[in-house]
Amino acid sequence: MTLRARDVCAGFAVLTAVAFVLADLSAVRPDPWLTLAAMGRGLLSPDFSDPGGLARATGLTLAFAFCGVAFGAVAGLILAPVYHRAPVRWLCVSVRAVHELFWALLLLNVTGLSPLTGVLAIGLPYAGIFAKVFAEYMEEAPDPVPPGVGGAVALLWGRLPGSLPQMRTYTLYRLECGLRSSAVLGFVGLPTLGFQLETYFRQAEYGAAAACLLIFLALILPMRRWMIWRLAPLYLGASIIALTLLRHPPMGDGALWRFLWDVVPAPVRTGGDWTGWLERVFVDQALPGAIATLVVAQLALAGAALLAVVAFPMIVPRVAGRAGSWVGHGVLVVLRSLPEYMLAFVFLQVFGLSLLPAVLALALHNGAIIAHLMGRQAADVPLRADAARGLTLAGWELFPRLSGNFVALCLYRWEIIVRESAIVGLLGIATLGFHIQTNVAELRLDRVLALLAVTIAITLAIDAVSRRLRAAMGGGAVLRVEGRRGGQATA
Repeated sequence: MTLRARDVCAGFAVLTAVAFVLADLSAVRPDPWLTLAAMGRGLLSPDFSDPGGLARATGLTLAFAFCGVAFGAVAGLILAPVYHRAPVRWLCVSVRAVHELFWALLLLNVTGLSPLTGVLAIGLPYAGIFAKVFAEYMEEAPDPVPPGVGGAVALLWGRLPGSLPQMRTYTLYRLECGLRSSAVLGFVGLPTLGFQLETYFRQAEYGAAAACLLIFLALILPMRRWMIWRLAPLYLGASIIALTLLRHPPMGDGALWRFLWDVVPAPVRTGGDWTGWLERVFVDQALPGAIATLVVAQLALAGAALLAVVAFPMIVPRVAGRAGSWVGHGVLVVLRSLPEYMLAFVFLQVFGLSLLPAVLALALHNGAIIAHLMGRQAADVPLRADAARGLTLAGWELFPRLSGNFVALCLYRWEIIVRESAIVGLLGIATLGFHIQTNVAELRLDRVLALLAVTIAITLAIDAVSRRLRAAMGGGAVLRVEGRRGGQATA
């Protein structure tokens, strides 16, 4: 079956209308503009009066990112040659379907607030991602080895060297993602920039919070300048030393065995009632959490699509002019560099506890990514010498010709938005993450695993639907090409 872009858009418009009816998008704070004004004043006068604390948080943010990404890349490289085997593939799918923050919540029960928690929280899901991507690169790499040569020799002397440039580019993109993940891990207690940001916001020290945000942007925006590959061993070595010297409260003996015992469903451990346990987990928590997660994701996807349509022309020089395109590009780079979780936390301080902060954060971050990629695609569209300029060009020629790619990109981000919609529940928003965190706090780890299984199932189902829709539209090839050029933000 072949689908047109407008058919898919019509279906998602109906879903968005249903989600809008179900959503609570009210601003529960009495006057959010007062908080927003205070934040604006803090942003205009950032407070760097605690250089020691900010420097320590910055260094640990880098250290967790380097060690976590290195762990994931090495593990992914080892798994990539056997990724085609079903047990390995499903293992990788399972570990990468769990968000880094969910991994951190689970690991806290075993390793505590230790460096190992942060490294594994980043490294485990990244290992599954690296394995998949590296396996694809190896499959598509040219094989200069003569036919009949053994598999190991062909891998080491043929496909692996041929795919190293793509692997290095992708690892650099993953390091950018790792910096965002590392900062966000501060919200579960690890001493990164996210921890400092949350502390300052809780104390209404908006100038100091603005300093945290500016330092984070100063890390991530010029990353492709300071990340020099020949210095990577030095960066990694310094990161390992920094984490080794980090003091942390010790966990008691037998933490691992207690964890393994607690994840067994309560009816098995205590001989209790299965009906009551299933009702409490799946009816009282999983069902409302899943509905809220899907509602947030649908509204965020619609907002991201709307932002992309409006913003992508602003980075096309022929539409916005050279100076205007630089400004537009700068705004989009900032929005896509800030983690969705961090943006949701900031909006939560302004609007209060509803679905609105999550929707806004996810829409801005993902809309900026889609707009950035569409702008890159628009720059490659061949145009007549007498073609129009400005908004006429964007509305009547560029967008119609990019509409198929636009819908395919939105579908690609859909699964990612659903995954992030679940995690913002850790901020108190009533998605699946809220119920997961509640059960972690009550040490009901069996319920945590059940809810994580629901989260994974929803994510995989959305991903399967997205892939089928993209295939029906013929958009899969476009995304594969786009994900491996400079637009690594889609990966």
